[in-house]
Amino acid sequence: MFDARTLLCAMMICMPATVFAAGTEDAADTTEPPATTETTTECKEGEVFDEEEKKCLKAEDSSLNDDQRFRAVRELAYAGRPEEALLILATMTEGDTDRVLTYKGFANRKAGRLEEGLAFYNQALALNPDNILTRSYMGQMFVEMGEIDAAKLQLDEIRARGGEGTWAEASLASAIATGKTMNY
Repeated sequence: MFDARTLLCAMMICMPATVFAAGTEDAADTTEPPATTETTTECKEGEVFDEEEKKCLKAEDSSLNDDQRFRAVRELAYAGRPEEALLILATMTEGDTDRVLTYKGFANRKAGRLEEGLAFYNQALALNPDNILTRSYMGQMFVEMGEIDAAKLQLDEIRARGGEGTWAEASLASAIATGKTMNY
């Protein structure tokens, strides 16, 4: 019999990377931790490293686009700096899309503000009920809260919305089985 970690590893090895796409992000955004860049190693709070200009820029700088900001948000959240991630999210020009709301939920959750995190996840799902990444992160929050039945409901929703075999499903199933959640 396989344990949950062995099963998760086997699933990830057997499936092509593109199958793991979740919500509106591509596979690179969700299946692997974000790469460490100068955003977390050199830039000051509220700045994003711009690869093209090879320097740190204020997050609201018009030469940055929302995808660059979003990558910085993921990197900062993964580095355990959710408050800084929220500063960058506040500069996103796309407004409160389900992608932005999902990461506002994620960063607030990682900052220990679970009620605020839940509110942002619910707003994201109101805009896009099929965002399986939001459902995965929400389910992982429920695992952290010890509300396993609520986490299982989100796992069921992921599967019902075509998310079988995705990173969103695998990461939540692993969190339910092990009690360990993802930081990206």
